[in-house]
Amino acid sequence: MQVKKKLLDLVRDKIRFKHYSYSTERTYVHWIKHYIFLHNKKHPIEMGKIEIESYLTKLATKDRVSPTTQNQAFSAILFLYKEVLGVDISQWNIQALRAQERKHIPVVLTKDEVRSVLQNVSIEYALLVHLMYGCGLRMNEALSLRIKDIDFGFNKIYIWDSKSLQDRTVPLPQKLKTKLLEQVEIVITLHKQDLDNGYGSVFIPYALEKKYPKSKFEIKWQFLFPMKNISVDPRTKERRRHHVHPQTLGRNIKEASQKANLNKRVTSHIFRHSYATHLLQAGIDLRSIQELLGHKSVETTMIYTHVVSEMNKAKVISPLDF
Repeated sequence: MQVKKKLLDLVRDKIRFKHYSYSTERTYVHWIKHYIFLHNKKHPIEMGKIEIESYLTKLATKDRVSPTTQNQAFSAILFLYKEVLGVDISQWNIQALRAQERKHIPVVLTKDEVRSVLQNVSIEYALLVHLMYGCGLRMNEALSLRIKDIDFGFNKIYIWDSKSLQDRTVPLPQKLKTKLLEQVEIVITLHKQDLDNGYGSVFIPYALEKKYPKSKFEIKWQFLFPMKNISVDPRTKERRRHHVHPQTLGRNIKEASQKANLNKRVTSHIFRHSYATHLLQAGIDLRSIQELLGHKSVETTMIYTHVVSEMNKAKVISPLDF
């Protein structure tokens, strides 16, 4: 007799089938549990528009969460109903009170400031951070790169399963080509050592691992920027080598900005903002920048025109200086 799976296990299975990241899996499971517990563990199939609206309104009013956090919770609930329960709630016209969203102009670095931070990044993370700025990559996109994603023949880098769910390519910076070739050799050597020690597997998308079970040992699937140590995969409990941890990279970037004596708040995403702004200043058209960044809408990319506009204000002379 087949045991019926629990709801959250079904959620996890569907997330892995759709190749969502582990961080997305944890986030969605968290909000779905939160939603269910708030309604006294009532099964979601027995709840509807009223319960969803009250939950989202509570997040905005009582919990005072940010718009991003409220959107995460709503996305998790949408996923639960549509992908797991087979209920399309987009027709329900959810009218919850939404958290107020303020439009912020992104903080960017000048080219000199970027150069200063890059010079102070630890050598083991230098290539990774150079790549984030040189290609405009989100942190997770850079960390998730595999050997197979670097096309040295056509000088491009493939970005799969990005935040926008749109695959794309970006030009491979020629200044990084030699370093990237060296990094590939480092990974090949490390992978051989892992195989000799009885390891060597790497996480690959759930459906692919089922279809091609041996592919997780192939060099092309290995992460381009692996961790120093073998760790336990929280999904499969298998001991394997994952990519560099986001917190480790973020901490290194923060330390590099402090060494560079920058007063700006420098995060991993500031390199992506700076990449887009510098391309716009160089005369690259907005539509091309949109495609390089992987934005679904050009309206998202247009924020960088406001950044450049703000920079141009600095050229205006105060009447006191006439």
